[in-house]
Amino acid sequence: MGLMDKIRGEFVDIIEWLDDTNTTLAWRFPRYDNEIKNGAELIVREGQQAVFVYRGQLADHYGPGHYTLTTENMPIMSTLQGWKHGFDSPFRSEVYFINTRPVTELRWGTPQPVTVRDPDFRMVQVRANGATTVRVLDPAVFLRQVIGTESVVDMEQITDLLRRNIALAFSDMVLASGLGAIDLQGRQVELSDKLREFVAERVSSFGLGVDAVTMTISLPEEIQQAMTRGVARGVEASGFADNVRDPNRYQQVQAADAMLAAAQNPGSGAVGAAMQAGIGVALGGQLAGTVQGGFAPQGAPAQGSGYQQQGGYQQQGYGQHPQGQQPPPLPGQQQFHVDLDGQAAGPFPLDELRQFVSSGRLTPQTNVWTNGMQAWTPAGQVPALQSLFGGPPPLPGTPPPPRPAG
Repeated sequence: MGLMDKIRGEFVDIIEWLDDTNTTLAWRFPRYDNEIKNGAELIVREGQQAVFVYRGQLADHYGPGHYTLTTENMPIMSTLQGWKHGFDSPFRSEVYFINTRPVTELRWGTPQPVTVRDPDFRMVQVRANGATTVRVLDPAVFLRQVIGTESVVDMEQITDLLRRNIALAFSDMVLASGLGAIDLQGRQVELSDKLREFVAERVSSFGLGVDAVTMTISLPEEIQQAMTRGVARGVEASGFADNVRDPNRYQQVQAADAMLAAAQNPGSGAVGAAMQAGIGVALGGQLAGTVQGGFAPQGAPAQGSGYQQQGGYQQQGYGQHPQGQQPPPLPGQQQFHVDLDGQAAGPFPLDELRQFVSSGRLTPQTNVWTNGMQAWTPAGQVPALQSLFGGPPPLPGTPPPPRPAG
């Protein structure tokens, strides 16, 4: 190496950064022991800024362009080094290139669930994850707060910092919104821009800006299953919410689901059979409670093939009286069940039984029953019905009619 080459190697002629990555945020020009000479060329490309640092103090910074370093375009450096009349000798200075392009696809997630007060499920712990796009917004602040003495700073070095602040911003946003868990999940696209504002406010102290944030909110599995069951069963939102707010009712639903799952399990054997029997008894009791009066009068002996609930009367086939055709009996009026052609019908009030007598469908030998009777009894033997058969009793002192001869 000649003497001129050695001298030339001691000075920096061109200062530039050829960045072939999309994740490097800052890079320090490797000056080593070389000095920057008067008139050196500085090249700053699009999406970059160059910052000069002299003895730990920020000096001049440059946006995209091509510069010749002289006293005229280095006012801060001239002041720091005391160049009152310009400079002819080389000078020492650190030069940092800052990447101001947006860096995309930084994945984030909440390390711990956030507790949300929900009107339907009370307290719900939700999680969120997504992606964000960040950039260096203020190179001077970024240099002081993040770079320090590092020669290279990439996204991996500040990922933890960003994720931690995004998670805190998500918690702040949820509390500020005042929404329940269901509404948060339903409006998560709309709330993503609100989250971006909260994140940008937090990371601005590091010289960073946020262009976009995407967000996906996840509910606990048991809440999702409860919502799915409510939709599948066609339960109205208010009724479903009542079930959830009432711990006893919610536990009953969970117990019923567990019994049904055990009964449907083909490998459950005797346990599944017992569960099926228990479900049958429970459903039978619920159905019995929904039918007024049951399938037979309480305490009535079995007669015929049973009853059907129809039109407000317990009857089967014969003697049906659809609801609405006749007014209900007066309060306290006695009613009787009647054996009509081998089928139990009724109950009927006395006025209607009188019509049956006129049509011949009710005779003294027809079995009847009402509350308080031990068993079905012929109508002619029931004191309350004897007045329906025959004419009025004879006057006192009137001889009985003669018997026919023969």
